Amino acid sequence: MAVRTKTDAVDAKVLARFGALLKPAPWTPPSPEVRFLRALLARQRALIEDLRRERNRLEKVEATHTPALVRDSVRESIAFLEEALAKLQQQIDDHLDGHPQLREDVDLLTSIPAVGLKVAQRFVALLQSRPFTSAQQFAAYLGLVPVERQSGTSVQGRARLSKAGPAHARATLYMAAVTAIRYNPHVKDLYERLLARGKPKMVALGAAMRKLAHICFGVFKNRRPYQPDYASVA
Repeated sequence: MAVRTKTDAVDAKVLARFGALLKPAPWTPPSPEVRFLRALLARQRALIEDLRRERNRLEKVEATHTPALVRDSVRESIAFLEEALAKLQQQIDDHLDGHPQLREDVDLLTSIPAVGLKVAQRFVALLQSRPFTSAQQFAAYLGLVPVERQSGTSVQGRARLSKAGPAHARATLYMAAVTAIRYNPHVKDLYERLLARGKPKMVALGAAMRKLAHICFGVFKNRRPYQPDYASVA
């Protein structure tokens, strides 16, 4: 477009022309109950991080000559955060029980071996927030697709996960995948096949995360519980 100036007004015009060219579908906001669930889960993540930091502080003060008042203060903070988290989890459960569609979504995802209640709750909020049209698109949003770094003969980078998406969702999926490589037949089979072909464990685990994301999307999209004998969910 030969645009050499960069100001807010010029950027707005360029973006407007780009949008007119692509003609994207109008954005539809998530339903109020999904937005409420997302807010609760975001608060839960924040409290979990606060609790982790306070527990680290307690470990440090107990290993050093720290005044008793400081140790007691940290312990009180930990007790407060634990109580707040328990209360918040109850509020999340009550919210899901009050909305049958969300509760059904959670029940579908928890039918997948290695997908526990907390993982299911977070993935329901994610799947209900965006119009994903395929398992591949969902995995790409989570940053689970491999990207290559190669140019000519001088740059031969190893393929790695893009990690272009919400880090907290990937962290949640990582822990679920660690369990899935032992207890989920589809994920376990893929993981063991990759190891047998000589792939590094972290590469195989990344593929397991992607497979589990595909399974979650398939169960959510098809509205059918997980089936261990299903040939391909992805």
